[in-house]
Amino acid sequence: MAFKLREYKEPDFTLEKFDRAPDAVLRLAPKDMTAPQNFHATSIFPEYFKIDGKWILAEESRMDCVAVYEEGKIHVREFRNIKQGDRIVVGRTEDCEEGIYVHADCFEQEENKDTPFSFRQSRSRETAFSYDYEQLIELLKHEKKHGYVVWVLGPACAFDYEAREAFSKLVAEGYVDALLAGNALATHDLEAGLLGTALGQDIRTQRPHFNGHYNHIDTINRVNLYGSIPAFLEKEKIKDGIIYSCVKHNVPFVLNGSLRDDGPLPEVYEHTYVGQDAVRSHVRKATTVIGMATVLHTIATGNMTPNFRVMPDGTIRQIYFYTIDTSEFAVNKLGDRGSLAAKGIVTNVQDFVCNLAKGLKL
Repeated sequence: MAFKLREYKEPDFTLEKFDRAPDAVLRLAPKDMTAPQNFHATSIFPEYFKIDGKWILAEESRMDCVAVYEEGKIHVREFRNIKQGDRIVVGRTEDCEEGIYVHADCFEQEENKDTPFSFRQSRSRETAFSYDYEQLIELLKHEKKHGYVVWVLGPACAFDYEAREAFSKLVAEGYVDALLAGNALATHDLEAGLLGTALGQDIRTQRPHFNGHYNHIDTINRVNLYGSIPAFLEKEKIKDGIIYSCVKHNVPFVLNGSLRDDGPLPEVYEHTYVGQDAVRSHVRKATTVIGMATVLHTIATGNMTPNFRVMPDGTIRQIYFYTIDTSEFAVNKLGDRGSLAAKGIVTNVQDFVCNLAKGLKL
């Protein structure tokens, strides 16, 4: 099955509604971190703003932010990054009435007009996912040469020997451009490398070790003794695992902390917004995002991810977003939060990663 990107449909700016639309209204931010009243909040879709008679695309977007006009371009900015005096677009219509156009129907899609009514349209345990695997495998082959794949991992991704090995192969073979996770994923993966366990349970047999509940905090303690994850890997002569593979192949990873963390590891961002900026630095380049077994981090990443990417050559392409979890609630949650472009696969991440690696013949 040959993979083909969906074609981007440019708005037809010759239509009367675009021509007759007024310029977007710009108002000054009254103070830092504060937008003017009636500010326009951005979405996941391409958005165009009419400034001085010209429609301008906000090239790097994310939902729930403001549009700032600066030096001839529209910048999408989080509220915490608003500065007093920023020229911010106001208006809450989306079809040119106030010089704002939200281009929701922007990618060519296959339509099935003959079946307006049909069963089994939601994603559930009863959904057949074979075709999804085929599509994702072809997508990853394409992205290896042409894209930037960001993976968002929960700790369960390190709980199984074969899954951990399979994901390491994905890293080694160039299918991972950045890894986003929390303190727990890195901790349990490093614990597996050091002691062969995750949360004290053998990653091969799933049998608990005696005093295994110490293993993850012993691991954190050892990493902090050496001062960094790379130093720990070198000193302890660890040669396997997800984080080891990222370090070996120079794949960047971003670890963000939470209220429940032990430790944490030295590389974990303890300040929420510094960590969020680090995540967005990779989301700004992402063409595919795959979130596995972490509702918190997947939703956080999803809320920063638009459904399009402006490529270096100026072309516009779709961003693909997948969520993988055993819970139907988890895989459908992003749709409830506004990330309507996300596709869910209901399965455990161990099977998913192994199936993916086999499909890619790794």
